[in-house]
Amino acid sequence: MINDVLITPLKIIETKGGDILHSLKDKDNGFNGFGEAYFSEVQPGAIKGWKAHQDMTLNITVPIGKVRFVLFDDRDKSATEFQELIISRKNYVRLTIPPRIWVGFQGLVNINSLLLNIADIPHDPNESIRKNLTEIYYDWSK
Repeated sequence: MINDVLITPLKIIETKGGDILHSLKDKDNGFNGFGEAYFSEVQPGAIKGWKAHQDMTLNITVPIGKVRFVLFDDRDKSATEFQELIISRKNYVRLTIPPRIWVGFQGLVNINSLLLNIADIPHDPNESIRKNLTEIYYDWSK
């Protein structure tokens, strides 16, 4: 497991008319403040990546669909380079990704998947860096 990455099991409360899916509370481990919340769609089979934030901490859940997340850690003194996690309703967790960890993700089902990110700072296009998928080798076909 990559240092400082958190995987937090979350509750799904079944209710008549539709379920309640928890995401993040201000007392939870991984909550560093609120900057913004946004949703991102992932089309079936689509791969988005690689991206690393310099200052932002991500808190990601997947309430709809199924998404594979691949993290790559090239920080000095990193014990683990890659970490993979599949998040869906069947594995409903919050993935907390600290700054300077590369992330890519892929839609794994035949519908658009939806992820929610609750970030600790507002989005700033100059705060993140990107690489092409070929710049960090990972076998996305498995």
